[in-house]
Amino acid sequence: MAWACQAFAISVRRCCGLLDAHRSTQRYRSRRVDPTALRMRMRELAMDRPRYGYRRVHVLLRREGWHVNHKKLHRLYREEGLALRSRRRKKRAAQIRVVTPAPSETNQLWSMDFVSDTLAGGSRFRILTVIDGFSRECLALHVDLSISAAKVTKALDRVIARRGAPGVIRVDNGTEFTSNHFDAWAYERGIQVDFIHPGRPVENGLIESFNGRLRDEFLNGHWFPDLDEAKRLVEVWRAHYNDVRPHSSLGYVAPAAYVAELLARGRQTA
Repeated sequence: MAWACQAFAISVRRCCGLLDAHRSTQRYRSRRVDPTALRMRMRELAMDRPRYGYRRVHVLLRREGWHVNHKKLHRLYREEGLALRSRRRKKRAAQIRVVTPAPSETNQLWSMDFVSDTLAGGSRFRILTVIDGFSRECLALHVDLSISAAKVTKALDRVIARRGAPGVIRVDNGTEFTSNHFDAWAYERGIQVDFIHPGRPVENGLIESFNGRLRDEFLNGHWFPDLDEAKRLVEVWRAHYNDVRPHSSLGYVAPAAYVAELLARGRQTA
């Protein structure tokens, strides 16, 4: 259009009339905001939490006041090369699965398991992981070189002291959970122990998923010089998981905020 006006020495009005084009097309100015600042902040969050993915990064950005569509963020996320390749799972034959009833309130069902890792000196340590099946809160991450049934019950007693006892604890068939000590402890407190079938970790999928997040987002990215430092960093991650990390099954709300919202609703309806 500018070339035609200059070459034939005619006005924009005349040129638009000849080309059957509306004059507003010549006055349009893009209102698109420069995404440089958004890109930089997105990269900072993605570098800090490389396993979060663009959806959780989008939640964190909205918390900070950024107004950006998730589709645009996904495009920028891929342009910056932040998307991580995921392994394709092998197809397996479909099997009929019995769906267990989902918990409807906190302290109705806890899930528990172990995760192991290695210190800088080569010594292996274990982490007892405990989560609430309803709120997805991480109730405990107990770190030690070895964890016996007695240490398991002591860790659980500390959790019970601050939030009450659960109705059911779902575990696998590890010796720590099948021991007489753990059985007597659960019986004295009126807690039902739900053992999954041997070789069927999918029956305790909540804790298996949590353990995967723990390893993928934390353990694989940290180096622990000693056990004390491992305990400190694990507790820092647990606080971040409960208070900050967006949880997909809770509508991308952190577990602590989800529980607080439920309590607020309960007070309003009471």
